[in-house]
Amino acid sequence: MKELIDYIAKALVDDAAAVTVSQRKDRGVLVYTLTVADDETGRVIGKDGKVANAIRVLLRTASPNDNHIALKIL
Repeated sequence: MKELIDYIAKALVDDAAAVTVSQRKDRGVLVYTLTVADDETGRVIGKDGKVANAIRVLLRTASPNDNHIALKIL
């Protein structure tokens, strides 16, 4: 999953070197934290959050049925 988030984020931003993805488990939920350069956060979030929601849908679709997943964008 980290690789999928990393791939998508690097395709959306200009500064691919600033993209980092971390993973932690919090109360049974896998939380992925995506960090990009400050001036490129809007590209990953998108207008009205549409890009971020699309990424979240892809993560839910790609995950096994028993995993709960959350994505935080910083």
